[in-house]
Amino acid sequence: MPPNTIPFNRPFIVGKELYNIAQAVIVGSQLSGNGDYTKKCQQWMEKEFNVKKALLTHSCTAALEMAAILCDIGPGDEIIMPSFTFVSTANAFVLKGGVPVFVDIREDTLNIDERLIEKAITSKTKAIVPVHYAGAPCEMDTINSIAEKHNLLVIEDAAQGFSSFYNNRALGSIGHFGCLSFHETKNIICGEGGALYVNDDRFIHRAEVIWEKGTNRKDFLHKKCDKYTWVDVGSSFLPGEMTAAFLYAQLEQSENIISNRQATHKIYSRLLAPLASRGVIRLSDYPDNISANGHIFYIITGTFEERSELIQALAEQNIKSVFHYVPLHSSPAGRKYGRVCGDMHVTDHISNCVLRLPLFYGMEEEKVQRVADTIKKFYTG
Repeated sequence: MPPNTIPFNRPFIVGKELYNIAQAVIVGSQLSGNGDYTKKCQQWMEKEFNVKKALLTHSCTAALEMAAILCDIGPGDEIIMPSFTFVSTANAFVLKGGVPVFVDIREDTLNIDERLIEKAITSKTKAIVPVHYAGAPCEMDTINSIAEKHNLLVIEDAAQGFSSFYNNRALGSIGHFGCLSFHETKNIICGEGGALYVNDDRFIHRAEVIWEKGTNRKDFLHKKCDKYTWVDVGSSFLPGEMTAAFLYAQLEQSENIISNRQATHKIYSRLLAPLASRGVIRLSDYPDNISANGHIFYIITGTFEERSELIQALAEQNIKSVFHYVPLHSSPAGRKYGRVCGDMHVTDHISNCVLRLPLFYGMEEEKVQRVADTIKKFYTG
């Protein structure tokens, strides 16, 4: 990689990550997981975000799969979600025989259009999965009201939403379940990791059983039963203790990390505002009740061809920019396992025109300036 390259993302160490890993190995007694650092991470999230129960997982995909089990998704059950999302959002439910029902997204936040959800509900609908794109919250009050009216469960795909808030409530803590990611591309990282938030008391005990491979291990350790045995379905969902040790150091510094990314996001907005005001590109446009976490800075170009040419122009200056999802409704598996409700015009347009710019912790302002200058030169010559 040339020395002047600006990567799209850069993993980082910000505090005691390596020290914690050494402590987990030398001092800890449970390196396989669910040791001291796992418990510290879970307790931190429960306290900071008012979550009833947080369970670390080895990925957000695993958290979504746990949620699908907890919702008792079975063959033919329908789950309403946006098509503009990562494959795990749908795949977690398809694995249980569920049918993703794709609806269109809003033009301002690129989140599921809450006005279209009720039209997609049938007698087979079991759950709604709002995806908080770029850490910008979906309209959760409306979504929860619809779910309550129709006796549906709400699973927040908050993979990108750590420490974003909707009406002062942390994303992931608002629905029945919340699924978080700590993948190396996210704000808070541990390489590969995630968490399931359980916000409804009815599901906490079963979630712990599923998390422990379907066993009653926790009850046994707390002497609530006399045998340690298999009692339910489950799998190996928890991460190893070294992963949790790394993550805990990041959680301790999360306020600093988030504010740093938000500051970079604001610099991009300021530098590119003149192009947006002229209608050359479009920037994110969040409602007043949204507090986003600076996870992604994206622009929306006029056409697919324009975006492709801009990616090339940035690459020629050693700047890595990337587009995002191929809509699930148009993918081979999406057509096989899911169905579409309504027009997908916004989803199709956004998938062709959205472009994500480099944004990572510690990104120097001069690099942001260089990216912005390259984009300005592309449009103005």
